[in-house]
Amino acid sequence: MKASRVLLLALACLLLSGCLVLFNSPIPASEAAPTQLLGSWLRDNEWGERLQLDIKAGAANSYVATIRVLGQDAKPEVYPFTVARSKQRWYASIGLPKRFGDHYAMAGFEISKANELVLYSLDPGAFLQALKLGALQGQRVETQGSDSALISSPLAQVFAYLNDPANADVFIETARYQRVDQ
Repeated sequence: MKASRVLLLALACLLLSGCLVLFNSPIPASEAAPTQLLGSWLRDNEWGERLQLDIKAGAANSYVATIRVLGQDAKPEVYPFTVARSKQRWYASIGLPKRFGDHYAMAGFEISKANELVLYSLDPGAFLQALKLGALQGQRVETQGSDSALISSPLAQVFAYLNDPANADVFIETARYQRVDQ
């Protein structure tokens, strides 16, 4: 599998139709992730390949996600990330490659009652609309030929926007992983 496809898979929870919701800085590493997040997770991707996601604790409330395609010799992709909880929701932020402007993306996640790791992307169209209406500050930018939202609002304002029940439709489920029995 080409490295670009592995990267696409890793960022699947952050991408939607080529558009992104970008941030200038990551979520600060001030909060620990739920312990249930750590460990190994599996899912079949859109090409029928089996993906293994390993999540380990790093230093000082930072974490590392390693994604590999099982049965292939391709080098695993490694992504450091940080997390935060706001009200009932968990969020993760990950640094994006230079081609996305060295910005950060944010995704929501939850551990379901069925012990699944469910990942949610943020709907770029909703964020572009929020910029237009003045609900958030930032600008429209182009990434990979598509319009994206670069949000400059403080994180507290972003979380307030995400926690507003009127904005519940900004979350789009993008992946569902099953826990690997240890």
